[in-house]
Amino acid sequence: MFGMRSAAVAVLGLAGYSYAGLIRMGCSQLNVQRIDPLVTPGQAPSPHMHQLIGGNSLNVTMDHATHDLPSLSTCTTCQAAEDFSNYWTAVLYFKARNGTYHRVSQLAPLGFEGQNAGMTVYYMTGQLADLNQTNKATAFKPGFRMFVGDINARTLEEALPYRQLTYTCLEEMSTRWPETKYLPTNPCKAGIMSNIRFPTCWDGVNLDSPNHMDHVSYPESGTFESQGPCPSTHPVHLPQLMYEVIWDTKPFNDPADWPEDGSQPFVWSFSDTTGYGTHGDYVFGWKGDALQQIIDEPCYVNCQTMKTQSIDQMNACTLKPQVVEDIDGWVKEIPGQNVGV
Repeated sequence: MFGMRSAAVAVLGLAGYSYAGLIRMGCSQLNVQRIDPLVTPGQAPSPHMHQLIGGNSLNVTMDHATHDLPSLSTCTTCQAAEDFSNYWTAVLYFKARNGTYHRVSQLAPLGFEGQNAGMTVYYMTGQLADLNQTNKATAFKPGFRMFVGDINARTLEEALPYRQLTYTCLEEMSTRWPETKYLPTNPCKAGIMSNIRFPTCWDGVNLDSPNHMDHVSYPESGTFESQGPCPSTHPVHLPQLMYEVIWDTKPFNDPADWPEDGSQPFVWSFSDTTGYGTHGDYVFGWKGDALQQIIDEPCYVNCQTMKTQSIDQMNACTLKPQVVEDIDGWVKEIPGQNVGV
């Protein structure tokens, strides 16, 4: 119902088959800090903690008309050497029985062992079996940005409009099913993966909107994977952008450390213990028409038109945080959150 099982299985288990229109790349962590240049530009610190990846021109304020990521960045943490976009999500915390919190770090994805935390980023043009790429996609334009999710959602009903924001409880690193809309309620042997899938239809005019969502839309019916049509208000078919973030919850799997009432102990940096408020941010920054060339190529992961860099080069791209806080030790409260959860 919620997921993209066929795509995930294909990525990890069917690499010998032929597919079209899929980019899968690892992106190391750029930094972890309380800034959000999309939702709260200019505010430092921002209300809650984020983990950020991509080009090193990231700043507290990134005006879409003047902040040209490809020209201002000198490096990127992503495998695609011409991708200076910025991608970010909130940060997951563990709450101990004594009421203190510890940030949960991220694990490198399969195929990118050695990557410094971060996430996996996908761009997909349509069904993986669409070898003729009949469902053509238009690459994002310079200055494009978007947000998906509802930070205030705490029920399934509130989260349902964001139909493809899910979690996978990993039995092993290759686990991709089942997916849930809520945070897993039992210890996960290999960690928790959060899956962020963005809308795939654009109005064709606006690079952004006041809530960073109205200029994009999910398909009118069906899903992106079933090639559902875009609504007339948002007729331009975009590639599906997806994040996979693997949270290393293994160090916190001892039931003796979990709440005595049996509830799950993980909480997002914006004080959500349900998981329904998960969300993602994106600021486009590919160089020239590099992304369009790649998505026009009938390729599966290994696209010849995509210039790549090594994991060492990805890891070497870092950015000193503009907001300095304790992000690794035990803390009495989650930074920016003034009440216990």
